[in-house]
Amino acid sequence: MGVAVDYLFSQTLGGWKPYREHDTVLVVDFGGQYAHLIARRFRDVGVYSLLVPVDEFSREVVEEVRPKAIVFSGGPSSVYAPNAPKVPEWVLELGVPILGICYGFQLLALMLGGVVERGKGEYGRTKIRLVKNDMLFYGWDSVEVVWMSHSDYVAKVPSGVDVLAVSENGYVAAFRVQGKPVYGVQFHPEVVHTPKGRLLLYNFAVRVAGCRATWKPEAIVDKLIDYVRRVAGGGGRLLAAVSGGVDSTTAALIARKAVGKRLVTVFVDHGLLREGEREEVLGLLKRLGLEPLFVDASERFLSRLWGVSDCEERRRIIGEEFARIFQEIVERLGDIEYLVQGTTYPDVVESGAVKGADRIKTHHNVGGLPSWLKLKLVEPLRLLYKDEVRRIALSLGVPYEAAYRHPFPGPGLAVRVIGKFTREKLEIVRKASKIVEDVLKKYGLYYTVWQAFAVVGDDKWVGVKGDRRAVGYIVTVRIVLSEDAMTADWARLPAEVLDEISRRITWEIPEVTMVTYAITTKPPSTIEPC
Repeated sequence: MGVAVDYLFSQTLGGWKPYREHDTVLVVDFGGQYAHLIARRFRDVGVYSLLVPVDEFSREVVEEVRPKAIVFSGGPSSVYAPNAPKVPEWVLELGVPILGICYGFQLLALMLGGVVERGKGEYGRTKIRLVKNDMLFYGWDSVEVVWMSHSDYVAKVPSGVDVLAVSENGYVAAFRVQGKPVYGVQFHPEVVHTPKGRLLLYNFAVRVAGCRATWKPEAIVDKLIDYVRRVAGGGGRLLAAVSGGVDSTTAALIARKAVGKRLVTVFVDHGLLREGEREEVLGLLKRLGLEPLFVDASERFLSRLWGVSDCEERRRIIGEEFARIFQEIVERLGDIEYLVQGTTYPDVVESGAVKGADRIKTHHNVGGLPSWLKLKLVEPLRLLYKDEVRRIALSLGVPYEAAYRHPFPGPGLAVRVIGKFTREKLEIVRKASKIVEDVLKKYGLYYTVWQAFAVVGDDKWVGVKGDRRAVGYIVTVRIVLSEDAMTADWARLPAEVLDEISRRITWEIPEVTMVTYAITTKPPSTIEPC
C-alpha cells in the first residue's frame, strides 16, 4: 500500500485533499503525450481531475479518491506489445463510469472480449459519423471532425457493445457497453483539433457521471494560504525566489499572505533576462508589496557559461548557481528554513511520478536542487495548471499584462543561444527578441499568441549592407499558439508583421544578415530550441 499512499500524498497540500471536497475524475495515465490535457480539460469545465500513472493505480487509490468517473488515457504502446500497460479486471466491476481514449479505448475493447489489430492507421484531422444517439455526443452533429493518432484499431467489437461512431476510413471510432456508462473513443477529445472534444468530456463528466462542476481555482486561495501556514507555521523565515513570471510571483504573494514579514523575497538577475526586464520586474514586485532583495549576479553566471555549447550543461550550471546564491543568503540572514517555489502540477507529475518517461529538458527548480541546500520546500501551486495559476494571480491583484506575460524559461536567454555560448550571441538574441515582442504589441497580437522570441546559432549567411559584403548571423523567429505548451502550432501571422520584424532585426542589429521563421509544430519540435 505504501507506493499508492506516497503517490497520493504528492497530490495533496499539507493534508488538504481537493478530491474529497469536489467530485473527481481520475485519469489513468498510460504514458500518452496528451494525458495532462485530459486532466486539464475536465478542470476547464469545472470538474476536478487527478492524474495517476498506470503503475500507481490500485484499489487503495480508488478507495482514497472515490472518483465519480475514471478515464483511461492514450499511450504509445500496442495492447499486444510485451509489457504493455494494463489495468486490473476489477476496475470494470466498480460501477463507476469509464471512458477509454485511443490506447485506453483499445485496451477497454480487449478487456471486454474484442479484437484489436494493426491497420493502416489514422493521423490528424479525420471525419467521423455518428451512427447511434447517446448522451456522450450531446450537441454533436451527425458528422464531425476529430483528431486521430493511432495505428492499431478495434477490428471486432466485444459482444454487448454498441458502436456509436465510425471514421471516414471505416474504423470504429466510439462505442458503449450496453446498459452501462462504459465508453471508448478512438480519437482524442482533449486536443483543440477536436473542435467539440471539450463538450464530449463535459458530457461524460457532468451528464453521464453526474459530477458537479464546482472546481474554481480562484476559490481555493484561502486553502493555499492555510497550507503555507501549516507547513511553515513556526520557526524561521521563508525565502521566495521570484523571476517576475506568474508562477513564482503568485507563490510569493500567497506565502506573504500566510506568513507576512517572515517572507524574504529575492530577485536574481543572472544576466540572461530580456531587454528591460530587470526594471520591469522590480517595478512589478514593488507595486505588489513584495519589496525584493535584489541580487545582480550577471557576471557570476555569464563567466561560467562562456564557451559552453551543451544546453543541458548550461541548465545544470544555472541551477547550481541559483542554489549557491540561495545558500549564501541563508548563511547571511541566518534564520531561513524554507524555500517557496512556483512548482505547478505538470512539474510534480513529470518529475518522476511517471516511470519510464524521457527527460526532455532539465528544470532547475524540479528535482534539481542539490542535497546540500538544506531548505524545506513550500509549493502552494503544486496542484494547479498554469491557466489556473493565472486566474489566481488576477484574483490576488497581479496586473493582466503580468499574469499573461509570455512564459520565459528559468535559464533565460541561455536556452535561446544554440551552439557555443558567447556574449555577442546573447546580445543579438536579447535585442532580436525585444523587436519581436515590440512589433507584436504594435499590431495588437502579443496576447493572442502563447510565446514569441528569437533564436541565434553558429550559422552565418552572406549579405550586403551599405553596398558591401557582410557575413552575419542567422536569427530564427519562433512564434507559437498554444494553451498549455504541451502541444503548439506556429502562428500564421500577416505578411506585413513578419516583414517588419525581419526588416527591424536586420537594420537594428548589424551582426545579423538573415531572418528565418520557424514553422514546425510541437510535437515533433519543442517550443524552446534547447
